[in-house]
Amino acid sequence: MVAKRSAARAAQAQPTPRPERLSAVSGDAPRASLDLDRLIHERVRLAIVSALAVNPSLTFNELKQLLGTSDGNLSVHARRLEEAGYLDCTKSFEGRVPKTEYRLTSTGRAALERYLAHMEGLIRSTRSHG
Repeated sequence: MVAKRSAARAAQAQPTPRPERLSAVSGDAPRASLDLDRLIHERVRLAIVSALAVNPSLTFNELKQLLGTSDGNLSVHARRLEEAGYLDCTKSFEGRVPKTEYRLTSTGRAALERYLAHMEGLIRSTRSHG
């Protein structure tokens, strides 16, 4: 019994080997290209930007239904993207009903393209070292 405890303690004392760090992009790429866009990386914001990348525009209600999120959650995330210049937001009325419509800006499209290229690089790197 004592030997088992000592062996377990010795195993715990050994440092856990860390996996080798891999570069997601070739050595020719500048370091800045390795950084993820944290604004887009968040799940709901990535979904918003992705939906708008394949649609010319979507209303607040269309996005809410498509993403299955709450009014408050969508509103907060859309506002963050708008503040960053990734989305244009147009507010109008259809009769007496307010209508909020979103479009992806050229800045937002470029940010999404950089994000996707980075993720593709990570996938390639992982597969080539797997």
